[in-house]
This record gives sequence, C-alpha cells and structure tokens, in this order.
Amino acid sequence: MKLLRYGEPGAERPGLLDAEGRIRDLGAHLGDIAGPALSDESLARLRALDPAALPLVAGTPRIGACVGQIGKVICVGLNDADHAAETGKAPPAEPVLFMKATSAVCGPNDAVEIPRGSEKTDWEVELGVVIGTKAKYVSRDEALSVVAGYCVVNDVSERAFQSERGGQWTKGKSADTFGPLGPWLVTRDEVPDSQALGLWLDVDGVRRQTGSTARMIFGVADIVSYISGFMTLHPGDVIATGTPPGVGLGQKPPVFLRPGQVMRLGIDGLGEQRQAVIQGA
Repeated sequence: MKLLRYGEPGAERPGLLDAEGRIRDLGAHLGDIAGPALSDESLARLRALDPAALPLVAGTPRIGACVGQIGKVICVGLNDADHAAETGKAPPAEPVLFMKATSAVCGPNDAVEIPRGSEKTDWEVELGVVIGTKAKYVSRDEALSVVAGYCVVNDVSERAFQSERGGQWTKGKSADTFGPLGPWLVTRDEVPDSQALGLWLDVDGVRRQTGSTARMIFGVADIVSYISGFMTLHPGDVIATGTPPGVGLGQKPPVFLRPGQVMRLGIDGLGEQRQAVIQGA
C-alpha cells in the first residue's frame, strides 16, 4: 500500500493512493497514519479494504508528511561509501547517529526555508525507514519485521551550523522545514529489497545526486538493530539512512541553496518530492 496524509498543516487526514494514482480517504477507518495504525495488524486491516469503496478525494490537496505524531527522527551520517569519500572522511566503523528535531518535519512539496544567518544550506536525498512495532535490542535477523514501510526524506542541512558552530550535528539539521517526508509511506511488502533502490536529486533541473541503497555501508536491517540497542524504537519513529554523493558541500567548489531555487528528488517506487527554496523570516 501507499499511505499518505493530505490537507493543511496540522489538519491532515489519512489517505490511500489507489491503483490509478488517486487519493482515497481513510478517515472512517483510522484517525491518522501514526502510532498504533502502523502495526502489522492495522496495516493488514487496511490492506483488506476495497480502495474503490473508499471516498475519492477531489482536487489536488496539499500532501503532508506521510507519518504523523512522530516521536523521534534518527539520522545516520556518512552511510554511503561514495558520500564518505567526497567528504574526505574514512567510512565509519559503526553507524554515526544524530537527531533531527521533529519540528523540522514538513510535507514533501512544502517550501524549504533558508534559516536566518545561513550561508550553507544543503540538500540530501535519503531513504526513510518508518517503524511500525516497538523494538528494543532487536536482532538483525528480526529487524525488518519491525519496519512499517519506507519513504523519501530530504535531510536538509545547514553545513556551517552543523560543523562550524560547535557541538553536535543536530543544530545544522533541525531548522523549520529541514525534514520533508513523503509523499507516501510505502508499506514494506511493496519493497522486496530495501538495498536495491535508486535515489536521485536535482536542483533547478541539474542532476546533483545519483545513488543506490546498495552502496550503504550499513544496511537497513543493521541500522534498525544497531539503533534499538541504544534506544527503544516506537511506532512512527523515522530513521533517515544516509545520503549518496553529490551534496552541495561535495561540489568543487561547494555549491549551496539560494532563495528561488527548486529541488526535485525521488527514490524508486517511493515517489517524488518538489520543494521551492525561500528565505525564512
């Protein structure tokens, strides 16, 4: 299934994308695509519904983040061999973890705001993993069973805030609008191999990133298992698994986002995002 949330910010409704690419309303069957609604049992009930019997949503409503009520967004840094090389850093021996504030999360086509004082706002297309089952100390062999599904993430980053302002990376990752998610939450049964997905990102029509999840240093199962050894994962938590090469910081010379530009990005089978870049207040 391809699940989504549509409507104005803070008032999104749950929906399902039918085979013709039309939005069907799920409001009669669940309150939100969040928490318990992401369990295997809940997803099985939704899968049993006849999409044609669900109300058709008229027009072209705004698409919100594909998951609601997110408890935490956990990001994995330097997790693509080619991206690590372009940054001049050795591949890490263990996954590099940092957090992105949930207040950064926005819809896949919402504008991305360059924050006050920023000179180095950058792009990062990534595979997002959405947890469906509470997990603590889950084994690698069992790790994928706690995943509800996958989505596109743009891990927007302010490089000066991230690396030149002291402390950890979180401050460079957490500005408002720095976490577009979606358009869809694609359930794991539709993604037979999460390590065989192509990723891409364009800025103003110029291809900047091209990669594959096959190049991840630590795969999805490794990451989920590893993180669950440090913190309990809850339904609705999102893991951003790392970006391929081609970020602005890696260009020669580096290139960063400016107001008026447009990013387009996508992952095989998971849909596309489009964000206009604007100057924040």
